[in-house]
Amino acid sequence: MDTVGSLINQSQGRDRVFRATQYACALSRYLLRNNSGSKDLVTKLKSLEANMSAGRKLFRLGNTLNSIEAAKRTMQLSDRVLCLCLTAANINRALYFICDNVLWATNVGLVRDIDKERWSINASRCYLFSLVMNLSRDVYVISLLMIQRARDKRFRQNMDAHLNESPQVAEVVIPPLDAFLYLLMESLKSHPAVALDTVKNLCDLSIPLDRLGIYHCNAGVVGLCGLVSSLIGIVTLIQPKLKVKP
Repeated sequence: MDTVGSLINQSQGRDRVFRATQYACALSRYLLRNNSGSKDLVTKLKSLEANMSAGRKLFRLGNTLNSIEAAKRTMQLSDRVLCLCLTAANINRALYFICDNVLWATNVGLVRDIDKERWSINASRCYLFSLVMNLSRDVYVISLLMIQRARDKRFRQNMDAHLNESPQVAEVVIPPLDAFLYLLMESLKSHPAVALDTVKNLCDLSIPLDRLGIYHCNAGVVGLCGLVSSLIGIVTLIQPKLKVKP
């Protein structure tokens, strides 16, 4: 209960819980779409999903400044690749929140006479570019981990033993590919924070891709990916050691 209370007391924690609920509703609506006896439930789920989305927009009002501050911090990183990827990601995240705030202000009647569709598209573009840069960071970090792992003498011995223990598999799987996959999996296994962040960003990627029409996904896929991403976000808040750094 203390963990749940601590999560709810955080603005970011409330956003993650609302987000998980929102995408759980979207997934449930998709699964129940052909059930004629669940029309009332589907209507309620749709209403709850809309309310969760509106509530999240309210929670995100101050996130633009947080993203700008994060960009200032990442600009000080000594690693140029991390500096570029994370700073670009944070700047685009700040732009996304600006668009999101404008859309919220329009929905509550504070701003009028703007093209909501255009602002929504711009928000999705910024969100997409932010995710791409975060994924670029993940790929870069994973490559460094793999290089470091490959230089370890004991690991090379274990990998050779792995490749030699199943000769029947070697006839089907190309040995270099098998070695690469083994190295990748072992690197991610020893650094779960990087693995979780990569999965989270990959799941989130489906949302702007579908919204922009670059790659259409059905509502079930978007709902599932959003739910998985949200649950990972909740886990990293509860267990900060599972949050990738920087």
